[in-house]
Amino acid sequence: MNRVQIVEKAPEDGDRVIFVRQGEFAKEGVSQEEFEGAKFSTLIWREAGRRIVYVGLGTGPVTADLLRKAAGTGTRLLRKLGGEEIHLDCVAYPELAGFAVEGALLSAYRFEDFRMPDARKKSTLRTLTVAVGKEEGESRLEVERSTIVAEAVNYVRQIGNQPANVITPATLADKARELAADCHLQCHVFGPQELEEGGFGGILAVGKGSDNPPRLIVLEHRPTEGKPIVIVGKAVTFDSGGISIKPGEHMDEMKFDKMGGCAVLGILRAASRLGLRVPLVGVVASAENMPSARAYRPGDVIRSYSGKTIEVLNTDAEGRILLADAVGYAVKQFDPRLLFDLATLTGACIVALGRNRAGVFTSDPDLRDQLWGLGEMAGEPVWPLPLGEEFEEAIQSDLALVKNISGTREGGSSVGAAFVQHWVGKTPWAHLDIAGPAWVNRELPYLEKGVTGFGVRLLIRYLLSLAAQESKS
Repeated sequence: MNRVQIVEKAPEDGDRVIFVRQGEFAKEGVSQEEFEGAKFSTLIWREAGRRIVYVGLGTGPVTADLLRKAAGTGTRLLRKLGGEEIHLDCVAYPELAGFAVEGALLSAYRFEDFRMPDARKKSTLRTLTVAVGKEEGESRLEVERSTIVAEAVNYVRQIGNQPANVITPATLADKARELAADCHLQCHVFGPQELEEGGFGGILAVGKGSDNPPRLIVLEHRPTEGKPIVIVGKAVTFDSGGISIKPGEHMDEMKFDKMGGCAVLGILRAASRLGLRVPLVGVVASAENMPSARAYRPGDVIRSYSGKTIEVLNTDAEGRILLADAVGYAVKQFDPRLLFDLATLTGACIVALGRNRAGVFTSDPDLRDQLWGLGEMAGEPVWPLPLGEEFEEAIQSDLALVKNISGTREGGSSVGAAFVQHWVGKTPWAHLDIAGPAWVNRELPYLEKGVTGFGVRLLIRYLLSLAAQESKS
């Protein structure tokens, strides 16, 4: 589609989305019983050859995520009716116009690569116009930022929704190379031989059972000198569980076990296109976890990149083994000022928090609180979960430094985080367990079924906030 257009007043042609506070809607011929303006309720009005969708905002405060969802609701409805030119009326909320644009662009995305031609939607969103009144300065900047961020999220969704016979570790590495060329990033991919020569025992072990060898992908955005922020992502392109094989139900969803790594690609894409003046490195550990005569086994002991040893009790706890190598490499190679990791790590996090929130683990209370607040604004909420000695003790091994599971179901998400923490050392660090919100099984106001791109909006908002703080100092 064309870039988003920012105007003072919405043009007269084209379909329009108008936001309405509950109890404030008044139109001749429409009663309060028909449309009161309750949250996300809609009314379609046809006038002078165009469609106007009124979307209710309810009675509470108008927040960034409320307007994002309302814009997604209205845009999705117009798209289903064939709307190709859509205007968002944000004159009453110019400071939130960027979030409305996010909702509209995210709701317009569809994954149709494998639909038959006659089953695909015939129209596309060609233009999106947002009216912000006379408050164009800061609103324009936020709209431009939100457009880049939403495009990065949709880029992640496009890769993430692809099945495992399309996205393998090798083809994911190809995507990273293409991204680097397009966004002026530095890129290095460690293939099987380099992984062997480099001593990446964890990544190699997880990928041994597959005919699709693993990769370690490194992307660098270096606009300035200094220590970078490093973001590490887990990208298991398909997770059968290996020898500790998963139940068949919902195993098809394990093509989504790559979403931490895919989010890293999206973050680097957005950072480059935003021109962020923050040195940033993305490290993606990618493998396919399959059972075969070559697969690693329960009872094996693995020597990781950093030399630390891991006793394997369950081959389905493979993500933390990938992270051990990727985090160990990142700490040694880049000496980060701050390290994040993103991983669909534990089903226990879904049990604890549901599917809407990610778990955040960090020993830095200021970073925890900042991510908590930014998550609400970004529409990617997180909830703090504990680290502590009891979780470290749970993974002590009689044969190696650590074992990859505790042997009980108790505190599973914290046990996984405690495992990763062994490779972090003294580096400031936050672990995001995105197992719940990485994909959705039902339509939401601005998300269709499938991958959400979770983590891109949150961490880009963090990086923008950091860049703003440092520009003032």
